Amino acid sequence: MDLSIIIVNWNSREYLGQCIASILSETHGIEYEIVVIDNASFDGSGEMLRECYPQVRFIQSDVNLGFAKANNAAFHQSRGRHVLFLNPDTVLVGPAVNTMLYHLRKLPDAGAVGCKLLNGDKTVQTSCIQPFPTILNQLLDSELLRSLWPTSSLWGNAPLFGGWDAEEVEAISGACVMMNRGVFDQVGLFCEDYFMYAEDIDLCHTIRQAGRKNYYIPDATVIHFGGGSTGKGSSGFSEIIMRESIWRFFRKTRGGNYGFSYRISTLIAAIGRLALLITIFPLYIFRPDKISWNSSLRKWGAILAWSLGLGDMVRNHS
Repeated sequence: MDLSIIIVNWNSREYLGQCIASILSETHGIEYEIVVIDNASFDGSGEMLRECYPQVRFIQSDVNLGFAKANNAAFHQSRGRHVLFLNPDTVLVGPAVNTMLYHLRKLPDAGAVGCKLLNGDKTVQTSCIQPFPTILNQLLDSELLRSLWPTSSLWGNAPLFGGWDAEEVEAISGACVMMNRGVFDQVGLFCEDYFMYAEDIDLCHTIRQAGRKNYYIPDATVIHFGGGSTGKGSSGFSEIIMRESIWRFFRKTRGGNYGFSYRISTLIAAIGRLALLITIFPLYIFRPDKISWNSSLRKWGAILAWSLGLGDMVRNHS
């Protein structure tokens, strides 16, 4: 079999149906299988697949394994010579899978290939290619700075504004990443130290350490709605998990001192943001968009708690 398409589902039944429909309508000329594993959401996806897409292999996990462990579990039950890890909240635009597979086979030094991701409004999702995290690019990452200097090396996404050739990048988004089965085995699969977030960064880093390259394929396009699963939880939970995953990546790749420095820098940033929010509170007290102020306050309060070592408390509350 040419390809196994692996999808980890968590409370994404509606998205999942659209995703599979787009795969079946846009992918031709290759032999492939679709393997869906549900992370204990029991959202009716199994029943929907049996009724509408009986050719899809469905695995029901009784516990939430997290993104990395669920993908690995499904991989062990797949058969393709190549594997595509795809988020359920995606829709293919044209023959994206065929295009990615073509480039993966054509590039002998490729470890993984990724595609151009679009938001729901068809704008480019800049996170589809990324640099490896540093304290600096984590602290400065904001929509304002990205809009002012879109091609800065801090964001690592200059290829988004380039031509149509496959281009080497540091890291690609785990929402849509394709690899040769042997290479995925060689690098040890997804690292299961992460529950969610940063697994794709860690995988791309391991691929580079193994002497292979990660490529961005601009002529393969996928719509990624983003947050189809995680957006249903609280912002505090997702913000904490995201920063803890980056912290784990720093400790693994740069050592404990760098990880500690990241936590301290996050503490300083959270204090600064909270001070600013408190200062501007009088401007929002009678405004209809006060809810955005409240959301920001909760978000940065949770980040402050995590930076002080209270992450478990925040996660349990969330």
